[in-house]
Amino acid sequence: MCSRYSLTSPHEAVRATFGYSGGHDFPPRPNIAPTEPVAIVRTSYAGARELALVRWALLPPWVKDPREFTTLINARSETVTEKPSFRGAIRHKRCLVPADGFYEWTGPKGAKRPFLVRPKGQGLMGMAGIFEQWLGADGSEVETMAILTCAANSFMAPLHDRMPVILAPDDFDAWLDCRSGSAEGVLRLLQPAPEDLLEMIEMHPNLNDPRPQPEKSPDLQLRKLL
Repeated sequence: MCSRYSLTSPHEAVRATFGYSGGHDFPPRPNIAPTEPVAIVRTSYAGARELALVRWALLPPWVKDPREFTTLINARSETVTEKPSFRGAIRHKRCLVPADGFYEWTGPKGAKRPFLVRPKGQGLMGMAGIFEQWLGADGSEVETMAILTCAANSFMAPLHDRMPVILAPDDFDAWLDCRSGSAEGVLRLLQPAPEDLLEMIEMHPNLNDPRPQPEKSPDLQLRKLL
């Protein structure tokens, strides 16, 4: 599962890593939550990579009333081609979700400990995503996305049995190429990340607290796990 993630890298670094031109400038966001606007990278109608801002919580085009529809922030890679909410998007509307880390919690209820899971060396990573466009009867238009997940590798397993699908840069082109109208050629990419790709950083327990926290409080410092 992936219910929070981070994108704090400079937009110049994001642009260089994901190979799009132009695009939006955006401030650092260390704790991105579902239903917020997020950046995705996709292939434009002209065939070039572009950055787009969409809502994190996929809304299929056949939904009549979004207020009565489940919030879909993740799609399981094992069933993404079968579920009505995802099977169109996995064929025609695949995207990359730029991130420099994602969060997971472990421990008993009421005393859960949050961890930031990030690439070693603190670089960027591209999570596999799908997006959709919803049109309301009144002409309103909303673009949304969901992050694909897979079984956790042995590194992640102590925290959770699921993890986001993290694509290697060499696989970005294949993932974004939806011209065939099929997902058959990319299902092989929906695998757990290599065991040595990531590291864990323990976070302050107030990570989920919506109230502002003092920026320089020593209690908010990250603690790398040995």
